[in-house]
Formats: sequence, C-alpha cells, structure tokens
Amino acid sequence: MTGPAGRSGLWRQPSDGVWLTASSLLFIGIDVGLFLAAGPTTGFLGPYAALTLMVACDLALLFLFRFPNPVAGLLVAAALAMLASDLFAPGLLLPVEKPTLMTVPTITPVVLSQLARLLDRRRLLWIAGLLALLAARPWDPAWNTTPFGLLSTALPVAISLYFEARKQLLRSLRDRAERAEREQHLLAERARAAERRRLAGEMHDVVTHRLSLMVLHAGALGVTSADQQVRSAAENIRREGAHALDELRDLVGVLRDNSTGEPKAPNPPPAGDVADLVAESTAVGIGTELSVRGDPAVVSPTVARTAYRVVQEALTNVRKHAPGSSATVSLHYHPGGLEVCVADTGAVGPPDPALAGSGSGAGLNGLRQRVELVGGTFEAGAAPGGGFRIGAILPAYVPTTEGAAR
Repeated sequence: MTGPAGRSGLWRQPSDGVWLTASSLLFIGIDVGLFLAAGPTTGFLGPYAALTLMVACDLALLFLFRFPNPVAGLLVAAALAMLASDLFAPGLLLPVEKPTLMTVPTITPVVLSQLARLLDRRRLLWIAGLLALLAARPWDPAWNTTPFGLLSTALPVAISLYFEARKQLLRSLRDRAERAEREQHLLAERARAAERRRLAGEMHDVVTHRLSLMVLHAGALGVTSADQQVRSAAENIRREGAHALDELRDLVGVLRDNSTGEPKAPNPPPAGDVADLVAESTAVGIGTELSVRGDPAVVSPTVARTAYRVVQEALTNVRKHAPGSSATVSLHYHPGGLEVCVADTGAVGPPDPALAGSGSGAGLNGLRQRVELVGGTFEAGAAPGGGFRIGAILPAYVPTTEGAAR
C-alpha cells in the first residue's frame, strides 16, 4: 500500500472527518479524565506537561490520512519521551503515580489500526514493532505492563492486517470472477462467429446452387423459345437471378467478415437504383410512382444504400401482401438528410400463398435495425386512408464509419 501523500484535503471523504474528529475528542476526554485522576506532573515542564503531550497526540489523529508518516513519527517520539521520563525523570512527562498500565499515548491503538491501511507493510511493521517494544518493556517484564503493552500495539495492527488481507482476497476473487466472465463472453462470441461462418457457407452453397440453375434454365429458355414474350420474360428472370447471386455473394461476405471481427471494405452501391426498383415493380403489375425532390448528392453512399434497401423491402412487401394495389415512392433529399416513404393503396384481392408465406417475418425488424444503425428513425404501419406505409428519416452522413450500416 502506498500512502496518500499526493491527495488534497485532510480526508478522503467527509465521513472520515466525522469519525476522526469524534475519536480525537473522545480520547481528549479520556486523557483529561486520567489527568484529573492522577494529578499534575511535578517536573520543570509544568503540571500540565503530560496532558499537553497526550492532547497533542490526540489532535494529530485529525491529520493521519493526510500525513501518516509525520503522525507516526510524533507517536514514536512521544512514546520515547514518556519512556525516558519514566526511567530517568519520574514526574516530568508522566505522573509519579500512573493511572494506567500503558506507557505509550492512549491514542496509539487507533493510529496503528489506521496506519495498516495507509503505509506499506515493511514501514508499518517497523513502527508497530518499535512501539510494541516501548510499550511492553521486555527488558523489565511485568504482568501489569507487558501484556497491556502488546494489546495496545501489536493487537490493533494484527486485526487491521487481517481485515486488509481479507479485503484484498475478496477483491482478487471478484476480479477473477469478472475475468472469467469476460473470457466466457469471448468464448461465446467465438462460437457464434464460427456458427455464423458455417451458416454463411451453407447458405452460399445451397442458395447459389438453386439460383444458378434458375439462371441457366432461364437463359436456355430465352435461346430456344420462338415466342418473343417468353424470351423477354426469360431474360428478365435470368437478369434478376444474376442480380440475386451478386447480392447473395455480398451478404455472405458481410457474414464472414463480421464473424472474424475484421473491418470490411466499402461495397459498391447495389446494382441499379430506386428508379430500377420502381420499374421492376411496375413491370410485375404493381403501378408504382416515384417522386424525387432535392439533390441525391447531399447524402453519403451508406445512407443511399440504406434508402435503397428500405424501398426494396417495402415494394417486396407490397407484391407479397397487397396484390392489385398501387404504390408511391417518395424521396426527399435536403441538407439534413433524406426522407423515404413507400405507401400502397391496399390489397385488391387475396395474396398469393406462395409469396405471402415465403418471408421470415423479420423484414421490418431488419429494416428498423439498419435504419437505426445509421442514426435514422423508422416507422411502419397502416396508412390513414387505407393501405400500408413505411417511412424512414435518414441523416446525411453516418455518425460512425461508412461501413457501419452494412
């Protein structure tokens, strides 16, 4: 332990000042009582020499936390002076008829018990050993001196050292438990990363295989069919399948990079833009209008990518759950960011069971997380005039790194 020499103020906290002041006043009262019981000293220092020395030691307790070494030195000096007076000049600093069996200042047990918290172990043992030697007087052992001297010096130090060792042990056990918890958390993160890599690999292998077959069949159909409409539809299927393969490769890359904890390089913007999404939606029978206000250059690529995903997911939900409806897509760019709104007029007929049951139900939650990750706000719910509305307010720039939203 190191002493608090560099600490400002007399006490570490106000409660220390309260109990130190109370203890000092209590021992002053005890010493005054002992002085009245024993009478004045008879040496040349005057009748109040013993009382003055005891009160000075009692008041030094107030400065113990700020100046532990000087207070310990004062205590040792007072004990030496009391011993010298008792051996060579009776009545000088101790009355001839001593009222107690102690030959050290009465405040000694309190000071030693606190020095165990303030000084390093070696210095504490030197001070306690010297005071125990002066109090016990092993060169002249007596039943009314030696035991009481050890009780007033060695016992407080032993008790304080025990409680300090216990406190350090508890602190060490607590630190060890926290370290074990952190290690367990790291192991769990490592296991999740391994599982994420495994899932990414399986998703890549299975879904890529099926999409590749779809693209190949669509390409073959476009080449062999004589019907122009069939060839056009096959080309659309082939193009969308290729687009899906690109996005799947991008998604698998994100999963793998996040599992290793390594930063991922910024991806290029998704193929096409919001206008392409609107055109695709119109081509499959969902009348969709696009309204764009402001300059798209005011937002960062990450924010533009997030807006693209919001519109993409919203139009996908319209196709799944609101067949026969029409939709409007609104993008409002301004210096503060971007406002995105996708609203439909409501389903005209029953949804296609194959499309309605193809989702996982986590699309809106995923959108909310993506929007909040870039510092935006997200809302989704029934529109006042019927239908469904999805909106997002995005900042112009992501407050963290550009890769945070992927």
